[in-house]
Amino acid sequence: MVEKNLISYPYRLFFKEANKAAFSFEYFIYPGLCALFSLYYQKNKSNLLKILHCFISTSVIVIFEIIAVKYTKLIKYKKWTWYWSFITIWITDYITQAFHNWFFKTKFYE
Repeated sequence: MVEKNLISYPYRLFFKEANKAAFSFEYFIYPGLCALFSLYYQKNKSNLLKILHCFISTSVIVIFEIIAVKYTKLIKYKKWTWYWSFITIWITDYITQAFHNWFFKTKFYE
């Protein structure tokens, strides 16, 4: 999204010249959150609880992003909004869980 000039990270702690993305979030924080998402995924629960799990985990990340956009200079939306973040994170979580299920030979929806 940074390369498409949709979002920017004016203040970056690591790799300021080499990488325009938020290095800490993209390579450490979000992969860790994806691992926690898969670890606590409600495998043997109803589809409603599975969707609720996806909704809550995505909402927590997006709420922190909205706070960061509004009250800090860490993230600047250019042609981006919170709901695009919500959609892309939801899709990424779904793909992460699908890969986890494929790797460990489990079904996504039982």
